[in-house]
Amino acid sequence: MKSEIKLFTVAGLQLSAAPSAFIGTLVVWLALSGVAIAVLRLSAVEAILGGLIATALHWCSETFHHWGHAQVARRTGYPMIGVRYWAVFGQSLYPPDEPALPASVHIRRALGGPIASAALGIVFGLITWAVWPTGGPVRWIAAFAALDNLLILGPGAFMPLGFTDGSTLLRYWGKQ
Repeated sequence: MKSEIKLFTVAGLQLSAAPSAFIGTLVVWLALSGVAIAVLRLSAVEAILGGLIATALHWCSETFHHWGHAQVARRTGYPMIGVRYWAVFGQSLYPPDEPALPASVHIRRALGGPIASAALGIVFGLITWAVWPTGGPVRWIAAFAALDNLLILGPGAFMPLGFTDGSTLLRYWGKQ
């Protein structure tokens, strides 16, 4: 991709971003800040800072989701090489010269991300439960991270939208 911006390498994966990822980040940050002001009645400072933290947690969660894919891919013998962020999503990157693989490898790799996200969602759910009595923005940020992982990056990844894990599973299920 021509306009791709290389970010850094983490856990052996080259992270990069399309320009749309920066726009998506701004949109998510503004939306979360707006909800925090309008619905949660937080001050502007709390809302803006909380929205920024929640947005950062979304990207960390997206990276963890792809780390789950990478762990399974490594175990199959056909590892990932990176993650490209775009809009508010990420895309697992594999070597361009990767040979044709059995359906079972694609299925295993596709399941790694949602499983990792569900586990992280449970962790954030427990954190939410623990901090809920304290009130304030921390509980809402924790709840956002839990729901982002439990609804969007976990089971939500199974929706067959053409670019999701669900699409990969539909493509290869039954071809094993």
